Amino acid sequence: MFSGIVSGLGEVLDVEERSAELRRFVIACDYEPDSVAVGTSIACSGICLTVVDRGTISGRPCFAADAAAETLRVTTAGNWRRGTRINLERSLRLGDELGGHLVSGHVDGVAELVTRDDFIDSASFGLRVSSGLARLIVPKGSIALDGVALTVNKVESVMFSVMVIPHTLQVTTFGRLEPGARLNIEVDQLARYVARILETAPR
Repeated sequence: MFSGIVSGLGEVLDVEERSAELRRFVIACDYEPDSVAVGTSIACSGICLTVVDRGTISGRPCFAADAAAETLRVTTAGNWRRGTRINLERSLRLGDELGGHLVSGHVDGVAELVTRDDFIDSASFGLRVSSGLARLIVPKGSIALDGVALTVNKVESVMFSVMVIPHTLQVTTFGRLEPGARLNIEVDQLARYVARILETAPR
């Protein structure tokens, strides 16, 4: 589990096609290599990936993680290339402060950034999602975009908006985002279960 509070920025150093169903990413990070154990989970732009190797490349700490076909299809990972910057978060430990909201790292789909309005003390992002995801998003509800925990401001049809504070713009990939960008989205976990119960309830 994660909290949606990004703890570092990573950069994809290498992409290896392991098979038709599996792709390996080597990701530079600010974490000490010895602190990243093989088998642990790291949220990479909101995607929970398992560390399969660790070390340094040209003096830069890095780790390797594999993404299978479903992850490549449903998330932005299918478009990651060398140089792609991603948000990183280590998994929570019991007793850690929960500064955002509970995030599983199980991405529901991709949102498109349609509008960006920058103000003195914040930025407003307007995003579009599929109708299937839109029905799970509510005003004042929790949402994770590229692994960043945010609160939904407004919802209208398949569009919704969020406000982003300057600190978040500085310490995440959000500072560089422009309209047309695609972001991994994870909806509130409770919304998933409620929707499923309503779908399967006797009529």
